[in-house]
Amino acid sequence: MSSNISPLAYVHPEAVIGDGCEIGPFCYIDKNVVIGSNNVLMNSVTVLYGSRIGKGNVLFPGAVIGAVPQDLKFRGEETTAEVGDNNTIRENVTINRGTAAKGRTIVGNNNLLMEGMHVAHDVCLGNGCVIGNSTKIAGEVVVDDFAIISANVLIHQFCRIGSYVMVGGGTRTGQDIPPYTMAAREPVAYCGLNLVGLRRRGFSPELIDNIHNTYRLLYQRGKLREECFAEIRREIPMSKEIEYILDFVHSSKRGIIK
Repeated sequence: MSSNISPLAYVHPEAVIGDGCEIGPFCYIDKNVVIGSNNVLMNSVTVLYGSRIGKGNVLFPGAVIGAVPQDLKFRGEETTAEVGDNNTIRENVTINRGTAAKGRTIVGNNNLLMEGMHVAHDVCLGNGCVIGNSTKIAGEVVVDDFAIISANVLIHQFCRIGSYVMVGGGTRTGQDIPPYTMAAREPVAYCGLNLVGLRRRGFSPELIDNIHNTYRLLYQRGKLREECFAEIRREIPMSKEIEYILDFVHSSKRGIIK
């Protein structure tokens, strides 16, 4: 099945376009671009050098994929911006290419990126995430699966956002947000568990209690982190979810929110 490409779109002859795509008027598809099957590019979508787009994505007007990084250290190295499958990328979303630091910017599968949000160079965005209007994700940020980040959130470079988090609108963070939690306020703070999200995702009441107690012990006042870890391992039944929390906190380079 061939693709339906508007005569008003520009597609570089070296670009690779899969079957079943719809490319609307005034789209610009650069060379060194690979677009998989069954994608919809509405009018005025720009896909630049180094972009790799999977299958089944919908890109709304004004989206720009693969622009060069907004990083003064970038020297034109060969890098990519890679978008997976079944993503919805709304109006004016921008996803920049990687730099020499990691070589690629990655957006996984089944994400909703709302209007005007920005994914900077070398970001790794997981699967099943929802990112709100005008949120800005700086360079080399990692966002784990199923995170929900509300509108107008600012995420400092090198931060990590855990799975199943809920970040409130207008939040600014320069620290990591650990999994299963809610984060909001000014300055940003731990606001308990994302209970609604965990229940919707099928987490059992027992597991939610274990996660809650893990954070209760982790955020104890007056105790060293190693003491908290030891107490958690004594008192909380270990599971992949609890191990994930401990590994996340232990490996945090910017520190977790308080």
